[in-house]
Amino acid sequence: MADHFQVRIAVRGYELDVQGHVNQAVYLQYGEHARWQCFQAAGVTPEVLVAAGCGPVVLETTIRYLKELRSGDEVDVDCRFFWGDGKTFRVEQDYTRVDGTPVAVVTGVAGLMDRQSRRLVPRAAERLREMSSDPSVLGL
Repeated sequence: MADHFQVRIAVRGYELDVQGHVNQAVYLQYGEHARWQCFQAAGVTPEVLVAAGCGPVVLETTIRYLKELRSGDEVDVDCRFFWGDGKTFRVEQDYTRVDGTPVAVVTGVAGLMDRQSRRLVPRAAERLREMSSDPSVLGL
């Protein structure tokens, strides 16, 4: 498995809540952005997914907040995938300020949904490996 994939994101003023820190929903957007960048780096673009008739779906997400993110901060969001033989896989994402301070940990369960049947496809890891031009980015 590749160590991890990482994206740096600058906090924008409009992402803050009344307390002056990043709104909780924005953490999910940062994670989604990092996962899509990871898929793109692996060659699994939206076009590839559409051609394959499937797309990723998030089934469960947990956020553990450790420190605040505030205006002017930059945060590195990484992606690590943990694969099994079934329909689902686990994603772990660490959010770390550029000074090394851990900010949050987001964990989730995801799968690939067949766009026609609206059901999870079997052997998600195998399907993504087949679609990918660089499966090591996904830890495959």
